[in-house]
Amino acid sequence: MEKTVTLEEALKRIEELEKENAELREELELSGRQKHNAKWMAIYNDFVVGYESGMTMVEIAKRNNVSERTIYRYKAYYDKMKKKEE
Repeated sequence: MEKTVTLEEALKRIEELEKENAELREELELSGRQKHNAKWMAIYNDFVVGYESGMTMVEIAKRNNVSERTIYRYKAYYDKMKKKEE
């Protein structure tokens, strides 16, 4: 026998699952990487200096010999840290 679910219950469950999914995606993205090792910090610190001085993502990526996608990961982390500071 199936349980009857109201629209409100279903929407609440969808919201819970979306939140859980986002957390798992973030975990998966970070898995296997030593996120805050010395090399990571050096590139991140250079990213911050370059970004705050107006350099483009492409320029920062080339300067650090990494992909643009990597630089956008640094930007996401930067934005997250700035948001926490507020």
